Amino acid sequence: MSRLITITVLLGALLSTTASALSLSDLSQQDVGTGMKDALAQGARVAVQELSAPGGFSNNPDVRIELPGPIGKASRTLKMMGMGSQITQLEQSMNQAAEAAVPEAQTLLVNAIRDMSVQDAKAVLTGPRDSATRYLESSSRDQIRALFLPVVKKATDQVGLAQQYNTFASQAANFGVVDSSAANIESYVTERTLDGLFQMIAEQEAQIRSNPAQAASSLAKKVFGSL
Repeated sequence: MSRLITITVLLGALLSTTASALSLSDLSQQDVGTGMKDALAQGARVAVQELSAPGGFSNNPDVRIELPGPIGKASRTLKMMGMGSQITQLEQSMNQAAEAAVPEAQTLLVNAIRDMSVQDAKAVLTGPRDSATRYLESSSRDQIRALFLPVVKKATDQVGLAQQYNTFASQAANFGVVDSSAANIESYVTERTLDGLFQMIAEQEAQIRSNPAQAASSLAKKVFGSL
C-alpha cells in the first residue's frame, strides 16, 4: 500500500509540474511585453548602480577606460618605467568622469523601455542573448550621448593633461594612428562610457535569460522561463 501511495504522489507531482510549465504561446501579448520590460529595466538599473559607484569603471577590467591605441601602448610602457604618474592621473580622471556621467542615462533608459512596443518585446525576447540590450542601445544611445558629453567635458576640463591629450590625439587621428572618435578626450570617454553601460546591461540580460529565477518580477520570471 505504501508503495502505491508513493507512486501516486510522484505521478501527481509530475502531472502538476507539467501542467504548470508554460510555453511562450501560453502567455498573453501583454504579459510578454510587461515581463520583457521588467527584465530590461532591472538590467538597466543594476548597470547604472554598479557603474556609477566609486571605482565602477576603474575597478572593472571589462569596462575600465584606458588611453586608446598606440597612445595606450606607449602609456603602459611609461608606467612600467616609473614615468606614468601623469598618465595614471589622466586615466583616473577619465574613469571618474564616466562614473559621474552614467546616472544621467537612467531617465532616458526608463523612457526607452516604457516606449517599447509589444511586438518589439516579443521579437527581442526570442532573439539572441543580447537582443533587448541592442534594441535599447539603438533607441537611446544618441540621446544618452548628448547627456553624457557635458558631464564628461566638465570633469576632464579639470585635468591639466586633457588639453595635451586633445592636441596629441588629434594629430594622431590625422595620421590614422588612432580612430577619429578618440581624437577628443570628452568624445572618447563618452563613447567608452556608453560602451561600458550597454555591455553591463547585456550581461544582466544574459544572466536573466540563463537563469530566469534571477529576474526581480514574477512576470519576468514567467516570461523568460517560457523560452
